[in-house]
Formats: sequence, structure tokens, C-alpha cells
Amino acid sequence: MLQDLRQRRRSVAQVMQELRQLPVDDVGFAKLDTHRGLRRGLPEAIYCNGKTLEQLSILIDRLGRVADPVLLTRLTAARYAQLGRRHPRLRYAAEARLGYLTLRRRRPLRRGRVVVVTGGTADGPVAEEAAATLEILGHRVTRLLDVGVAGVHRVLAHQRALQGARVVIVVAGMEGALASVVAGLTAAPIVAVPTSVGYGASFRGIAPLLTMLNSCAPGVGVVNIDNGFGAAYLAHLIRR
Repeated sequence: MLQDLRQRRRSVAQVMQELRQLPVDDVGFAKLDTHRGLRRGLPEAIYCNGKTLEQLSILIDRLGRVADPVLLTRLTAARYAQLGRRHPRLRYAAEARLGYLTLRRRRPLRRGRVVVVTGGTADGPVAEEAAATLEILGHRVTRLLDVGVAGVHRVLAHQRALQGARVVIVVAGMEGALASVVAGLTAAPIVAVPTSVGYGASFRGIAPLLTMLNSCAPGVGVVNIDNGFGAAYLAHLIRR
């Protein structure tokens, strides 16, 4: 294809179209989507739960050839310590449980910010997964922590930040009402993340999930329970 392009037998557009349909790197236990970055704008991420140390090490090596950044979600501190000895460039955001390798420094987007809002301190790890992912991808992030509806004046005090946001990620457990409140304060699209924080009747995140899905405020999109990475990915695509 590159020879055809050089000799003008194919156009850049034709080659790009063919590359988007290529290929898979089959490593036996996994089939890496090496061209996801071309199609989607972001490379495949590595979900660490259930994978052995050897499998993770192989995936880092293979993805590192084609992907920037390489993201490892739900990476424990103990597993990071093991991987760090094999991959010295690997970095770790502890609260976010996020490992990452970056080949080039990304300049923050000049205009606007993503605001990440949490209902309570216990929602912090999920919110930080979203915030850290966005910062690695070059976004400017403002964190508004512990501003849940039990003391609604706390979130009302940050209306200027909310109204200046390009996207707002709202992370909340318990009854999950914070997403609707925030959606009524800003014109920005809301990405709502229910968390598994709460007592028995929250059903490990089902209650806030249903509340967010039934929001009376328009413009609220909902991702899966505890899925901070998914929220960041969606916010990134919205901003692009």
C-alpha cells in the first residue's frame, strides 16, 4: 500500500480507508485491535482484572508499538510494582488505579475544561479514574469533590465553574440525584456515572443508575456503574 501511495497508484484517502479495516495482532490469549486509534481516535485500553502478570507484560509490549498512550485500567498497586520492574517507563495514578505509558507530551486543549463532580468522598476512586484519564489525553480538568445533594449549597457555590465547562462528569452513588441537579445548572452535556457506594437499597449502584437514567433534566447521558474510564472516553469524544 505504501509503495502504491508513493507511486500514486492509490490516493491517501484510499490507503487510509484500507488501514481502518486492518488488522488484529493475535497474541494467542488476546487479539489486539491495533488500529482502533485510526478508527476511533483513541487506542485500545488494557483492562487488568483477570489477567496474569505475564499477559499484561506482553500486552504492554505489543500495544506500545502502535498505541499512544497505553492505558491500563483497574491496575492494583501490587501489580504495578511488579510491572514497573519490567517496564520502567510505566507510570501509575494510585487513586485512579490507572497505569499509563505515553510516548509524547500532549498539550492541553486551549479552550474550555472538563469538570468532574462527586457526590461524596467515597466516589473519589471512580472520579479520579475519569479525571486522570482525561489529563493523560490532554484535557484540562477541574475537580469539584464532595458536593452532593445532602448539602445542595455545596454544588450551588460552584455554578461559575459548571457554567464554563465544555463537558461535566457527575460521579455519585446513594440515590444518584446529583446528576439531575448539575444538569439544571449548566448548558454543558452531562456524563453521569453511578457508583456502587451506598447502603443495601442502593443495590451496589443499581439505584443511582436508575435515577440517572430517569433524570428529569435533558442532556444527561449515563455510563455503567463505577465506569470512570468509560465516562472519560465519552467526554473526550464529545470534546473532539
